[in-house]
Amino acid sequence: MRANTSAAEPITNEEQQEFLTFVLGDENYALDIMTVKEIRGYENVTKIANSPPYIKGVLNLRGDIVPIIDLRLKFEVGQATYDEFTIVIMLMIGDRIVGIVVDEVSDVIKVNDEQIKPPPEFGVAFDSAYLHGLTTINEQMIILVNIQKLISSDELGIFDPSTKVEHE
Repeated sequence: MRANTSAAEPITNEEQQEFLTFVLGDENYALDIMTVKEIRGYENVTKIANSPPYIKGVLNLRGDIVPIIDLRLKFEVGQATYDEFTIVIMLMIGDRIVGIVVDEVSDVIKVNDEQIKPPPEFGVAFDSAYLHGLTTINEQMIILVNIQKLISSDELGIFDPSTKVEHE
């Protein structure tokens, strides 16, 4: 038995994905909304010796030890200031919680697969393997980050290789 559909809602096989958009420096980025656990303000972290500058340290989030990565430093965009306006997006990557520091959180967008263009293969601020693609919303270019690949990459070194998160 087939459900009734109105002319205003065409049947489509295309799947929409939801992304949380955020700002780093002058650029707009987005990540899969399904990875977002919560959004909170920045709080003091415990520094980890010999960690790269973009790994700010760890904090205790309700009993979980959470690494905090400043994407502004990782992607070399924007000023890294820490005040009451600094935003941390808590992500669930596999079975681990990871926090990322961004300049601001903007909106939630829905994107069809056909709206996603492949990432460029030239001098971007970070490895294009961590890009899901590019899209344009209201004449604004948005960089779609494959946050699961980035956070679980050997480059960041946050996850123990024996507990590696599966890539898409």
